[in-house]
Amino acid sequence: MKANKYLEELKAKTAAELNEELVAAKKELFNLRFQNATNQLDNTSRIKEVRRNIARIQTVIAEKARLA
Repeated sequence: MKANKYLEELKAKTAAELNEELVAAKKELFNLRFQNATNQLDNTSRIKEVRRNIARIQTVIAEKARLA
């Protein structure tokens, strides 16, 4: 249910906002991987969650591009 709400929020955003969100998510993923490599990461499931969010963002971007 949480993912559906996030997906609806993404669909309401413009292409520029989606690109900003994508960049932010990729930076977060990089930081999480860095923390994991240095054994500072407590919640390792966050990596999986961020990866899926990146995929969701890219999917919405592709859908919008196809419709335009």
